[in-house]
Amino acid sequence: MNQINTRPGISITDNRASVWVWAPEAEKVSLKLNSKSLDLQKAERGYWHLTSDEINTGDKYKFSIDGGDELPDPASLSQPDGVHGSSEVIDLRAFAWKDANWQNPGLENYIIYELHTGTFTSEGDFRGIEAKLDHLVSLGVTAIEIMPVAQFPGERNWGYDGVFPYAVQNSYGGARGLQTLVDACHAKGLAVVLDVVYNHLGPEGNYFNGYGPYFTEKYNTPWGNAINFDDAGCDAVRHYFIENVLMWFRDFHIDALRMDAVHAIKDFSPVHILAEIKSSVDSLMQETGQKHYLIVECDLNDTRYINPIKKAGYGMDSQWIDEFHHALRITAGGEQTGYYSDFSGIDHLAKAYNDAYVYDGQYSPHRDKNFGSKATENGGEQFIVFSQNHDQVGNRMLGERSSELFSFEMQKLMAGAVLTSPYLPMLFMGEEWAETNRFMYFVSHTDPELAEAVRKGRKEEFAAFHAQGEAPDPMSEETYENSKLQWNSLSNDKHKLMLNFYRELIALRKSLPPLSKLSRKETKAVADTATNTLTLTCKNGDKTAIVLMNFSLNIQTLYLPATSSSWTKQFDSADVKWNGPHAAPSSLITEAPVQLQPESFIIYINE
Repeated sequence: MNQINTRPGISITDNRASVWVWAPEAEKVSLKLNSKSLDLQKAERGYWHLTSDEINTGDKYKFSIDGGDELPDPASLSQPDGVHGSSEVIDLRAFAWKDANWQNPGLENYIIYELHTGTFTSEGDFRGIEAKLDHLVSLGVTAIEIMPVAQFPGERNWGYDGVFPYAVQNSYGGARGLQTLVDACHAKGLAVVLDVVYNHLGPEGNYFNGYGPYFTEKYNTPWGNAINFDDAGCDAVRHYFIENVLMWFRDFHIDALRMDAVHAIKDFSPVHILAEIKSSVDSLMQETGQKHYLIVECDLNDTRYINPIKKAGYGMDSQWIDEFHHALRITAGGEQTGYYSDFSGIDHLAKAYNDAYVYDGQYSPHRDKNFGSKATENGGEQFIVFSQNHDQVGNRMLGERSSELFSFEMQKLMAGAVLTSPYLPMLFMGEEWAETNRFMYFVSHTDPELAEAVRKGRKEEFAAFHAQGEAPDPMSEETYENSKLQWNSLSNDKHKLMLNFYRELIALRKSLPPLSKLSRKETKAVADTATNTLTLTCKNGDKTAIVLMNFSLNIQTLYLPATSSSWTKQFDSADVKWNGPHAAPSSLITEAPVQLQPESFIIYINE
């Protein structure tokens, strides 16, 4: 058997079903379908197979291993009755795509908008997202990033408790709903990034141990035993996740995957699972002519993850860079506790602009060790920066957004800091109009003991913060409903103004080559710790953009560099048009002083 040709689960071709299941310790595997029992034939290396014309689209089924309990398919494409119900046979290839002319933009052109399907709209599903695509297009973002959609227990979850990596959450609209949304996004010119989780699986509805060694006791993770990527039987597990990656690209036309917390993937194989995924995706792209990207969340500051395979890397195209966020928050006046204690403020923000990693080999007090590697040769498109995201908001006890923690002027400045960086910018849903509803942690486990354990764990996690109030109940439907965006806020002048601010700033980033070309080697940040100001110089050809940032509460005087011509103002966050206190001159001669208003930034250009 050529293992690479096995597609886990059930696939339909010419009215015949091909069934593959990995159950290496089994003596008998049966498919329970419509009161019938169909026996699978044993194949090589623990696989079981069946080809049948008795299985049709829409049928519900389970498997029985050695006559035991009936279990859902670990590679189920649909769980219409939830994580404990039967799996459903569907044909992903039956969807009538209309995006034949779609071309995935170059990664350097991505301006990403992260959203959670359940809380992005009142509908809480893919149709709700589709209804808001014109808003996203007019905002100017070029890609949406959807938090995980793999089937999870109940109808309320961040998505990181998924237990059916191949099945799209039924309450969101299932596989057809996601395919329809991706098709609609492409018609509007938007790329789609999907968040996937390959470092763990959720606790409720997790039936993997009933089939085989999908997990290993070699390593412990925050979620229990690690997924088996390098222990006995790991070939089939690796194949399972590689096929999952290919499915999203091939059958859902997803443009990029964002892989959650890959630092928690334990793999000491000669070829790391990420590198094998990259090679498989390269083969798919060569076959289809379509371009796809692999993005990772990784907190190791290790360039192996983003270096090409030919340079002994894992070949990932880009990564989230939390350190830019941490340095920015401290610079803006955020609390210096926990992992934020490693960040001193504006000097570290300047280092993030210049070096990507703040910690690239020096001593980290929070970790009590030297940490990180230098990313000198990695391009700007290989780093994704943000002022907030689902983790940094939702992992706060109360889920406060920047709109609650920082002044209106500082929110504008933080947006400027992100959108003028030589990296890929990402916004978190609602940020563009200063959404005030919090984004809290929520789940809807149906197992009472597990639900209570989550409640207790959340309370214990924030036991030292009782002065701020009680942690919201993650199981409460109210917690979920109160985390939804308030689209009616856009009728409010203040929120409407912030939206227009973001639109104009994004448009400027796109139109100014010094900002859009992501040339790290022609970008230089210089911080003044005494005044809490930063000067960012970005060049492209004969054009130079200067971004002056003032994070202090006082007016500060900065000087424009000496050039052969004058400087022309392109954007001023303190302009009265943005409800600011005072606009700077629209044109200044070389080496002229600039009076920078508190918590503001100005962009000048010289040609």
